[in-house]
Amino acid sequence: MSASAQVSEQQTENENKREFLTFVLGDENYALDIMTVKEIRGYEQVTKIANAPDYIKGVINLRGDIVPIIDLRIKFNVGEVTYNEFTIVIMLVIEDRIVGIVVDEVSDVIKVGDSEIKSPPEFGVAFDSAYLHGLTSIKEQMIILINIQKLIKSNDLALYDAATEVEQA
Repeated sequence: MSASAQVSEQQTENENKREFLTFVLGDENYALDIMTVKEIRGYEQVTKIANAPDYIKGVINLRGDIVPIIDLRIKFNVGEVTYNEFTIVIMLVIEDRIVGIVVDEVSDVIKVGDSEIKSPPEFGVAFDSAYLHGLTSIKEQMIILINIQKLIKSNDLALYDAATEVEQA
């Protein structure tokens, strides 16, 4: 193979790879599209929202934006739910709206090619497989790739909006 063919093949491989931020919930490793991540912060006190589900911890004021905080550990019933100086919140931008998700820890940024993503199973994970891109393996460790846009847009924001409307009424 010529040097130019090798470079072309390498560029094609790189073009098909996407970056994901990996994080831990309980004993499982998850990842979400890095392009949705605005910032990673420590947990801070939230303002509770009346009638919100228990996994919607409340809202915070993030530089003028009112941001709902969703604890994925409660939502998926995994991990120990504690709030201290080690608790992590990943701030995401989903369709021009900022949403915070609480996780146990943030691990790394990985690059995953489309060919490395396996179809999600219909069982064996903490939530509906409709919210998954699929599964991948890094260093012999299985990572669940979440379609965070689909998950957040499903019921979570609708519940947040409904809870906010009830409180404002």
